[in-house]
Amino acid sequence: MPRTSIIIATRNRPQFVSRAVDSARASGKDVEVIVVDDASSEETAKVCDALADITYIRVERRLGLGGARNVGMVSSRGEYISFLDDDDLRLEGTLDQQIELLEKEPSAGLIYARANVTNTEGGALYSYPTDCLQGDLFWKLLTQNFIPCGSVVFRRSCLSRIGLLDDDSPGIEDWDLWVRIAELYPITSLRAPVIVWRKSTPTSGQLTSQAAQIVTASIRQFRRWMKLPRALGASREMKQTAWHGFSENMAEHLLCECLRALRHGKLDQPLKNLSLIPRLDPLTVMRLARHRFLRLGGPDLQTL
Repeated sequence: MPRTSIIIATRNRPQFVSRAVDSARASGKDVEVIVVDDASSEETAKVCDALADITYIRVERRLGLGGARNVGMVSSRGEYISFLDDDDLRLEGTLDQQIELLEKEPSAGLIYARANVTNTEGGALYSYPTDCLQGDLFWKLLTQNFIPCGSVVFRRSCLSRIGLLDDDSPGIEDWDLWVRIAELYPITSLRAPVIVWRKSTPTSGQLTSQAAQIVTASIRQFRRWMKLPRALGASREMKQTAWHGFSENMAEHLLCECLRALRHGKLDQPLKNLSLIPRLDPLTVMRLARHRFLRLGGPDLQTL
């Protein structure tokens, strides 16, 4: 039985697959690499057929990222599981580093780490997240997904309690999985980069670059998270604090993506983004807008 299974879901991006597979192999010992081809063209199959020592699974009907990863998890055999996007890279030896730390924390459900974020051309941008929080992160994760997906290693045993990915939540399947794990298990971290994460742009066509769709799905999922047993049993104050924090994060994300879209000449996306603002907590959004206005050198709104 392999120690760890790394699942790479791909669709019509054969130019990236070989590099992702090579990096997954180099990330640790006794690694099972599973490539799930989400109904791609024949070129992807040809590339994967030429790769040695991988498990290649092709699905004929498009399942989406969550569905493809679920196929990989069901087919995997490792005690630990990790995901890797086809255009991202695992850094050498980092998988073994994380598993060693996770085994020292037997109660922890997962371990995550930093990502070196690059642009689409491979130029370095920044390392994320700045702080690698640990412990009981359930309420923190309800407000923001600060965990880079490819940096996570989680125990297979968690799946028996929380189930597979929710493939009805495109774009935030990983966030939902982290929340459900964090409800039941502590989380630990490695304060070092373990992946190279290729950041999407408003013109890349990737779902993660579509802020309006992501925020719409996030609002719907937040309501579901509030029905989890731990949230249901919480005080009204804790629930309100979570909603305020979630609203602030979503509003900040929408505003930042508006500016990014404008810089790339995409004029329709800012309108879609701003149309979602009323669905968030109004007082939190007003406070954020005031703070940003003052930071840009505007007048003190208290004097108006």
